[in-house]
Amino acid sequence: MTTIAASVDERLRLAKDAAREIGLLDAESKTSLLNAVADALEAASDVIVAANADDLERGRATDIGDALLDRLRLDESRVAALAAAVRAVAVLPDPVGRVLDRRTLANGLELTKVAVPFGVVGSIYEARPNVTVDIAALALRSGNAVVLRGGTAAQSSNAALVTVMRDALQAQGVTPEAVQSVDDFGRDGARALMNARGLVDVLVPRGSASLIETVVTQSTVPVIETGAGVVHIYLDASARDDWARDIVLNAKTQRPSVCNAVETVLVHRAAADRLLPELLASLVDAGVTVHGDETVVAHDSRAIAATDDDWAREYLSLDLAVRVVDDLDEALAHIRRYSTHHTESIITADQAAADRFLAEVDSAVVMVNASTRFTDGGEFGFGAEVGISTQKLHARGPMGLAELTSTKWLGRGDGQVRA
Repeated sequence: MTTIAASVDERLRLAKDAAREIGLLDAESKTSLLNAVADALEAASDVIVAANADDLERGRATDIGDALLDRLRLDESRVAALAAAVRAVAVLPDPVGRVLDRRTLANGLELTKVAVPFGVVGSIYEARPNVTVDIAALALRSGNAVVLRGGTAAQSSNAALVTVMRDALQAQGVTPEAVQSVDDFGRDGARALMNARGLVDVLVPRGSASLIETVVTQSTVPVIETGAGVVHIYLDASARDDWARDIVLNAKTQRPSVCNAVETVLVHRAAADRLLPELLASLVDAGVTVHGDETVVAHDSRAIAATDDDWAREYLSLDLAVRVVDDLDEALAHIRRYSTHHTESIITADQAAADRFLAEVDSAVVMVNASTRFTDGGEFGFGAEVGISTQKLHARGPMGLAELTSTKWLGRGDGQVRA
């Protein structure tokens, strides 16, 4: 382990040096660099898909589950989508150098607060090769170097993607050390990354609750916590039938393996007889297994009885917990107890209920009459995302370019001394 830590540190020192170079690039240079990365990804699509096929085969053999297999899968269209995301990031406004505050003291000293890169951004994640590209693109655009630990499940895919990006950087005359991976060191590499305080400026974990908990509790590097998604939709007494059905179906079935998919639906008792028959039938017809309370099971015998554990489950599959509540107060109490503070949505025609839901729900994203699937950096106009932060310090919600910058104060004087 000592040898591995030393080897990882050596790689991180190269990233630290590269961060200084990347941090000084102007906006136009970073745009050209990212467009070259996007072109290289598209040109290497066959190589990337072939590498991904190795990971998929290994994943099936080890039975990692359908949800992880879906996140792991790369085909030609998904590689094209990765390249498109990089191009979208390339044209976003450069976050570095933004003036955040400006003031002049009584003695004439001029102070300006500006956004600056973190330096070296690390990320530990699992079975998500898209994260390899998304975080690298966001890091480069925001003037940072990046160090990645993508997990064994996606090792072949990530190796191919990192190689393509590093080659693209080198072809543009930029040091390839700005994009690093410690995958080849396995779990020892992840542990070394978590303890590389002074070499890594911030660490962002993405993945299962257990992975995030491990990084948060064991890391000596500052961590931006991205949380699990026990996501709720509350159907209020005034919810429109078509909105209730369409929004819940979209939030559950469009892509059930992601953290912004709904996991629990709460239904106002006054609307249960009106909403549940069509909603439950539509869910079951779409292949969803409904875990319901007694009222829900009474409305549709195909639903199975929910246990207490179901209310706290992040299924990441075509499973959904459904509970009937007496009123908005009970819905809010349920969310306070079981939410992971990711995303919650209310479907209602009652403005007072909507305003109260927005004010009282303590989650990173709170919505009215919209699918929870919109909690996403791409949908929010960030081009891509580093992750969805469920903590409250520095960043909360989908994290884009601005969240990969820190600040510093610039002082300009003409001989002032403090009295």
